[in-house]
Amino acid sequence: MGRAFEYRKASKLKRWGMMSKTFTRIGKDIVMAVKAGGSDPQNNSRLRAIIQNAKAANMPKDNVERAIKRATSKDQEDYKEVVLEGKGPHGIAILIEATTDNNNRTVANVRSYFNKLGGSLGISGMLDFLFDRKCVFKIANTGADLEELEFELIDFGAEELFIDEETNEINIYGEFTAFGALQKYLEEKGYELKGAEFTRIPTEMKELTEEQAAEVEKLIMKIEEDDDVQNVYTNMK
Repeated sequence: MGRAFEYRKASKLKRWGMMSKTFTRIGKDIVMAVKAGGSDPQNNSRLRAIIQNAKAANMPKDNVERAIKRATSKDQEDYKEVVLEGKGPHGIAILIEATTDNNNRTVANVRSYFNKLGGSLGISGMLDFLFDRKCVFKIANTGADLEELEFELIDFGAEELFIDEETNEINIYGEFTAFGALQKYLEEKGYELKGAEFTRIPTEMKELTEEQAAEVEKLIMKIEEDDDVQNVYTNMK
């Protein structure tokens, strides 16, 4: 198994486990996708992928439709994606993806979490060398031969495939720029798409003691509670 598998296996996706936070996140994703590519999923590949994510998270269809309708309203505020980077306790790298309608508020809040719980907010780009940005697709496991499937997908940017033991879904990892090509191929070939998103995988991981890890987790949990925060990535093993 490769690096993506090991990181996915070790990850704790707490935020996706909190239903209200998950729906808020997807709602913002829908708004940005609609504003960028229109409200018709047939003509907006990014919106189609987000709707699949909503289904996977058991988000009610009415909620999805309201989010799409709200996104087309002139009164809907514009969200911007912001990436914040810092060092937590014991030198752990922490990269934060946020979606916000008030950048100053988001930055000030995140900086305060670092200041109170250890570490400091850094400058943009300081952690670029520590994380690789990838796209991830999840498809139904129909018993297909993984090696053959990987051979099919490699020309479209796929790098690693494995079966998620918890969901029994096939996870496909590829380069960030391969999202469109992979999505188009999977849809055209009739694979049942369960979800699609972007992630960041650390190039190397740092091991801490149990006590040290608890300090970092405390900061991460505080950051994740912020309504503007979408994802938090670290290089903590």
